Amino acid sequence: MADKSAAAAGGLDVDRCVQQLMDCRPLAEAEIRRVCELAKEVLSSEQNVQPVRCPVTICGDVHGQFHDLMELFRIGGFPPDTNYLFLGDYVDRGYYSVECVSLLFCFKVRFKERITVLRGNHESRQITQIYGFYDECMRKYSSQNAWKCFTDLFDYLPLTALVENKVFTQHGGLSPNIETLDDVRKIDRIQEVPHDGPMCDLLWSDPDERLGWGVGPRGGGGG
Repeated sequence: MADKSAAAAGGLDVDRCVQQLMDCRPLAEAEIRRVCELAKEVLSSEQNVQPVRCPVTICGDVHGQFHDLMELFRIGGFPPDTNYLFLGDYVDRGYYSVECVSLLFCFKVRFKERITVLRGNHESRQITQIYGFYDECMRKYSSQNAWKCFTDLFDYLPLTALVENKVFTQHGGLSPNIETLDDVRKIDRIQEVPHDGPMCDLLWSDPDERLGWGVGPRGGGGG
């Protein structure tokens, strides 16, 4: 059973925040700030290779598609009844990135052992200024404060997960600079996504039919 104290973590009624977000109503800026502070405390204790146990439902890109996210939960079950591993890209492109990422971080604060949220290549200051999340935050909060809270928190998201010591998962792909899981564990992840190197590859690399390593067509990572 989830810790009841987490429902009122740090003076914030997280359950009420979840209910409001499930109605597709964004939180107040002060609540966003507190959610991000609480989530940062949780994520700071997680690893670059975060262990995950089965059973778990693994989910790909969300990209601000709130109604798709809610349909996923309706079919698969809401936390804490179902364990989830999200592989990143919660924001940009869709119209409800604020609501989607707020809800996932509230679930992380409320049920930290039941949901794992990894970093995608869109959990980045630079990318979110191009593909919509920054503009959405400005429309909904009339300042960049909420965007800054979120993007500062993105730096703390784990880079990869290891399910039952058997299945290695990440948003992007592999890297020629990574030979073992210990190489991933050594990465300093508390930073903006670099333009190259192993951290960039984990978030950006795509599979390719060519043998060997090559420069990725999207300008980040390899293939």
